[in-house]
Amino acid sequence: MLKGVLLSLGANILFGMGFYFAILLQPLPDMGMFGFRILVLIPMLLLAIFLFNQQGAFKDLARKIKEKPWLIGFIMLLACNLGTQLWLFLWAPNNGQAIQVSVGYLLLPIVTAALGKIVFKEYFSPFKWLALVFACIGVGVSIFLNSEISWATFVVAFGYSTYIVIRRYFNINTLATFVIELILCLPWALYHVLQLDMSIIISQNKYLYYYLILFGIVNGFGFMCFVASSNILPVNVLGLMGYVEPLVMLIISFAIGEVLDSQSYILMACLSVAIVLLTIDSFSKKA
Repeated sequence: MLKGVLLSLGANILFGMGFYFAILLQPLPDMGMFGFRILVLIPMLLLAIFLFNQQGAFKDLARKIKEKPWLIGFIMLLACNLGTQLWLFLWAPNNGQAIQVSVGYLLLPIVTAALGKIVFKEYFSPFKWLALVFACIGVGVSIFLNSEISWATFVVAFGYSTYIVIRRYFNINTLATFVIELILCLPWALYHVLQLDMSIIISQNKYLYYYLILFGIVNGFGFMCFVASSNILPVNVLGLMGYVEPLVMLIISFAIGEVLDSQSYILMACLSVAIVLLTIDSFSKKA
């Protein structure tokens, strides 16, 4: 168990650290960062798949597509959703939206649980109901005070949860599907990378290529640790460890100078209570 916890902790810290690369990779434009992220992710994920002997997942996916050709359409929609999330992750820190995106990641497990209840008729314990109520109160108060909720928060919380539910609904929730989605994003990524004048960018950041290599290593090891931990830890514990990533993202958000406005205090307090309730629920299941 300890090995699994350490691997999961390492994975989520590495994922969260990826947020800071948006600063290190300046003056790359956000779409350039997105393009390079796709380029460094694909080979590292392929390496992870071979290291963990998950090549058979490609055959399973091909078989499912052969049986249900219309799955191609859903995989293309998933690729568009994933591409948006990968771009937003790197766009936010340089555009004053780092905290809003971090809050979206904090909301993500709660929204996903709610969709699981609606779509899969999953059992909702009293703790989960309370967590959902507190999350709704926090979001509701935030909308009342601000007249809106950040679009970045909405895109992460509802976009990623929809992505997760669709993959699970069609039983294609594997690394192989993730790689195919990235490959579908590849033409978009290459287009934006090829538009860059790298000589000008390198003159302003001479360490850029080193940061890109490090970015690939951080992402790659993050996914390797995640895959390894998912084979050891119970799902409940794995889900709880997922909160480490948005916490690291929040720390980075504050470190780069973003400030949580006073009108968001109630939202953060309600989300904190919701997370504690989900934690209690997970440990009660384990017991």
